Amino acid sequence: MGIRELFLVALMPVLKTLFIAIVGLFLALDRASILSAPARHHLNNLVFYIFFPALLASSLVDSMTATSIVSLWFIPVSILITFMVGSALGWILVKITRAPRELHGLVIGCCAAGNMGNLPVIIIPAICAEKNNPFGDSSTCSKNGMSYVALSMGIGAVFVWSYVYNIVRACGNNIPTDAKVDSRISEKQHDETSGITLDYNCTEALLSENYLSSGEKRSTQEVQLPVFGKIKQQVKTWMENIELRMIFRPPTIATILGIIIGVISPIRNIMVGESAPLRFIESSVVLLGDAAIPSMTLIMGANLLRGFRRSGIGLWLLVGIIIVRFVALPVVGIVVIKAARNLGMVGSDPLYHFVLLLQYSVPPAMAIGTITQLFEIGETECSVIMFWNYGVASVALTLWSTYFMWFLS
Repeated sequence: MGIRELFLVALMPVLKTLFIAIVGLFLALDRASILSAPARHHLNNLVFYIFFPALLASSLVDSMTATSIVSLWFIPVSILITFMVGSALGWILVKITRAPRELHGLVIGCCAAGNMGNLPVIIIPAICAEKNNPFGDSSTCSKNGMSYVALSMGIGAVFVWSYVYNIVRACGNNIPTDAKVDSRISEKQHDETSGITLDYNCTEALLSENYLSSGEKRSTQEVQLPVFGKIKQQVKTWMENIELRMIFRPPTIATILGIIIGVISPIRNIMVGESAPLRFIESSVVLLGDAAIPSMTLIMGANLLRGFRRSGIGLWLLVGIIIVRFVALPVVGIVVIKAARNLGMVGSDPLYHFVLLLQYSVPPAMAIGTITQLFEIGETECSVIMFWNYGVASVALTLWSTYFMWFLS
């Protein structure tokens, strides 16, 4: 594939995303008034509880087998690296730019969590469909590529809805009352989170040793512990503050179920295939999952309207997020995947390597917009971040994709 073909293949999915976002923006205008604030809130609930879990489960059931899941063990490791490096760079960014405290979780989340769902789902089949693609036969390329992408999407969703969800929530709960009148989630509308409060801010939750235990801070005159003892006590306190119902969100449960059904042959044979007796269940879940990506993109575009009218995002903070996502992380990805290839940890399939590299170069996950909508924290700022990141992605993702293919050849 030439540079022009590579450019068009990588550009099309990003342009599709931006086009649907513009439609969402139009629907949120007062003249249309279809995606009003209450409508967006209800649509977010549908995405969170129904559409996105259905998309994850259907993708994993269709592509996961016992053999494939064992051979793809490096995917969760790679995703963990992106979250760790992105979180560290995001924390440095909020300190350098002195971002408002209520935006710390949003900024760290955008730097850590990439879009490992709808963009790769569109990009990989589009590349495989090209006659001169560098990954071999079109049908085999598409099937293998989708199995890689499905697992990446599922594992990425677990990280987003367990890690980013709690970081945004922790930061939001630490905003002074008079500063968050319009930025509070209704616990009554989210039964699974009612009664749960985190009394520490997002920076402390990530990097500080000043946790709150039983509602009181540890005394400054406490007997000094060895370094290992402090780390052990820190981890213990952190684990005590986490409740399983905050981690096992609907997307997480859907990922686990999708892998279980896909790996266990008897269950898979009952539900998947033209002759499966319960194939109507899979078909129904697929139909529900098809609504996830358009819904999230429409919401992102609708929130963009408020973002232009009122945004607390500074220029340097926005530039910093773009640099982290499209400069720093791709470079880290190249180093990590090159080292993994040299050590024989990722096999010899160049398509597998390409999907791993793609994890480091995509814009922020659109599910972050859903999370900010759920908590009503940083919705407008998130929309502006998403708009400019996806705008830059139309060029950056194209250039990185071209380089990755050359790097793997």
